[in-house]
Amino acid sequence: MRHQHKGKKLGRDSAHRRAMYANLACSLIEHGRIKTTETKAKAVKPLAEQMITLARRGDLAARRLAISKLRSVNAVHILFSEVAPRFTDRPGGYSRIVKIGPRQGDAADMVYLELVDYVPGMND
Repeated sequence: MRHQHKGKKLGRDSAHRRAMYANLACSLIEHGRIKTTETKAKAVKPLAEQMITLARRGDLAARRLAISKLRSVNAVHILFSEVAPRFTDRPGGYSRIVKIGPRQGDAADMVYLELVDYVPGMND
């Protein structure tokens, strides 16, 4: 039994999982919306929202924490300069999961993980 084991393993070891979460969160920050499986989206959503909350603080310590989690200085720059100012008045809930149906090859449930202020065409 998996009592009190938080999170999904997703068939990866811990280092691979952390790297995947960082890559997905960076892509979400840079593009505003990503297409992924429902399980991956549910796993990475808390990390992405935590990074936006960290960016709203805006200090040097927050920036260093974000770099250590996301591993991309470019994504952290976008996060602090463009994404965080858009959410200054919002107390939480910066992203949403929109279901788009099964994937053609293996019927995995696919979703869009997007920031709530995402406008198609504008953020691409």
